[in-house]
Amino acid sequence: MKLYPLFADLSHRSVLVVGGGVVAERKVAALRDAGAQVTVNSPALTPLLRRWVEEGSVAHRPEPFREAWLDRVWLVVAATSDRATNALVSELAGLRRLFVNVVDDAALSSFHVPAVIDRAPLMVAISSGGQAPMLARWLRERLEALLDPSLGALATLAARLRPRIRLRFGQPAARRRFYEALFAGPVASLLRQGHEAEARNDAEQALAAAPRAFAGSVVLVGAGPGDPGLLTLRGLRALNEADVILHDRLVSAEVLALSRRDAERIEVGKQAGNHHVTQAQIHRLMLGHARAGRRVVRLKGGDPFVFGRGGEELEFLRAHDIAYEVVPGITAALACAAYAGVPLTHRGHAQSVRLLTAHCQASNDTLDWAALAQEKQTLAVYMGVGELAQLQSRLLEHGRDPATPFAMVENGSRAGQRVVTGTLAQLAERAVVHAVRSPALLILGEVAALAGSLAWFGAPPLGAAPDIGDGGRAARVRPAARQDDVLAALHQA
Repeated sequence: MKLYPLFADLSHRSVLVVGGGVVAERKVAALRDAGAQVTVNSPALTPLLRRWVEEGSVAHRPEPFREAWLDRVWLVVAATSDRATNALVSELAGLRRLFVNVVDDAALSSFHVPAVIDRAPLMVAISSGGQAPMLARWLRERLEALLDPSLGALATLAARLRPRIRLRFGQPAARRRFYEALFAGPVASLLRQGHEAEARNDAEQALAAAPRAFAGSVVLVGAGPGDPGLLTLRGLRALNEADVILHDRLVSAEVLALSRRDAERIEVGKQAGNHHVTQAQIHRLMLGHARAGRRVVRLKGGDPFVFGRGGEELEFLRAHDIAYEVVPGITAALACAAYAGVPLTHRGHAQSVRLLTAHCQASNDTLDWAALAQEKQTLAVYMGVGELAQLQSRLLEHGRDPATPFAMVENGSRAGQRVVTGTLAQLAERAVVHAVRSPALLILGEVAALAGSLAWFGAPPLGAAPDIGDGGRAARVRPAARQDDVLAALHQA
């Protein structure tokens, strides 16, 4: 279950708490701090609850729970030790479309009370959906040490300046730039030192001196192979500062989820035979958004400078005088090999690595096949799923040993990673038998034999053609007899 995070304004609104023990006391305390008008329903009360009742800050109903008490309340909390009573409160509140929290019973609750870090007016809430409250509390304790108490004063100052900031900066992107400078600059430092008057004065001067518009820019960011943990810290910062994100289709949803929620996301991915956005269109998008003063992130799977056309895009940006920078990413060859347990170099097996792409006949015709067929080297082939039969044929023609091991890594570093292994003589057939689809990276060379013994991530490598369900037919058919079928199947992939 995924909860929708929500901060509720309960000031001067009625809330019913059923229960009068220590747990109910904690709930009432938080509700009073939020300005709610709390009524406690319980025959017995803790001393502190009794004092609040006597002071008149909390109302009290000592009788057994009645449905009528749900009239005109906004929120309900059930905190008794009797599950039957809690279940009744939950059911009746649900029938009235009231949000109800049943303490320590996620199944009966329609909202959950998070662990809170209070830097009023700034509030940070952490929820485990009621499944692991101790984990939420542990995380809150860790974050408490990271978030300075002065953040509340900074939020108050920003709120005071907000109308004037909106008036001065017409574009949201320009407003964000000013806020970022305000939060990271000397104003925040002065507030941490307790110099509130000086901080207000500096903020006023910064607002008066700030330009009304900012120049746009482009950052080429390598998103890595898909595992969000492999995104660099610099890449994460760029995603959180972006106004517009132009991303390839192979950038994982988990990486995109790390970006700013209100950033505009535009998919500009290309794949073999389906260029729904051309490179020229990508250039125009970068230029248009940058000239409008926006910060553009061109987000590419892997690394921008390894078969990513990053050089072409920088040349275009430079020709049009657009500021740019590059944040490298972990390229597929490194990531897929690591997650498959295959060292790209090994003192006893490979002294060099070649990165190449074989996604079409034109690229195949430009390769030095004699050099690629030499032993004691590792070939890492990008975008080659549709050309495996040709790749296999050319390498064999130029003398590469048919027994050379390969490991094909599909969806490398992602939850659905598969590794198919075999020899060069079996390459095209194995890809068809196991229905390999892009994104997949081929690792060919002596080191690929280590995929079986060094595998650590995901399912074990598929080291043999399956013989269940087909009577062993696939294993009995010679590769040469199936060459036409293999070529057809690979091109469809």
